[in-house]
Amino acid sequence: MELDLKDYLKILQKRVWMIITIVLLATITTGVVSYFFIQPIYEASTKLIVNKSNDQVGLSQVDINTVNVNIRLIDTYKEIIRTPRIMDKVVMDHPELKITAEQLVKTVKVSSVNNTQVMTLVVQDPSYDRAANIVNAVSKVFQSEIPKIMKVDNISLLNEAKDIDQPIPVKPNKKLNVAISFVVSLMLALGIAFLLEYMNDKLKTEEEVQQYLGLPTLTMITKMKPEDFQNQSKRTFEQRVGEPSHVKLNQ
Repeated sequence: MELDLKDYLKILQKRVWMIITIVLLATITTGVVSYFFIQPIYEASTKLIVNKSNDQVGLSQVDINTVNVNIRLIDTYKEIIRTPRIMDKVVMDHPELKITAEQLVKTVKVSSVNNTQVMTLVVQDPSYDRAANIVNAVSKVFQSEIPKIMKVDNISLLNEAKDIDQPIPVKPNKKLNVAISFVVSLMLALGIAFLLEYMNDKLKTEEEVQQYLGLPTLTMITKMKPEDFQNQSKRTFEQRVGEPSHVKLNQ
């Protein structure tokens, strides 16, 4: 069954209300859930730099080999920061956070940009203030503990998570959710429309009979509703009443 552009347009025109209904229901539902039911998640982050110790800064020029060593050390630091040695210390020093070491390991995300000496710590939580407190606590404990673990003092805190009066949640992305819902529901509605048309094997026009059967149409029987019979009977009666009477006169 080959369809041209006109056939596709006819299918869409015939199912247009079904398509509109599906898209509207899906989009509105997604919007309501995203704006009123999904709990917002906030994100706080800090940045650490792997660099020379404070007492060595300025004593010598930047050595490219030292920079490369620091960059390679970042992978080691990313693993150390997630160990119980650091997380247990955070829990012990900051009981106000009300979080366990295991939860901290799952909560704190550590990343770094390739070929840089900067590490980024990220924490997401329903409360921005709590997320900021957690990530700041982990960063400071790590900075204080790494000289004891690695016997080097090359971690500096670039910036802490700041207090924000009106933080913007990172999840859910409400507008993006609505846009995705619109696109997906539209594709689904179009797919359903074409599927229903594909499964409908009825011949509805003279052109379809000629196209698929190769036979001419001799006659067509119109499907009538009960009210059509009533209207037809009424019109017949009115026609008969309006006809002139023929009187036969005997001579």
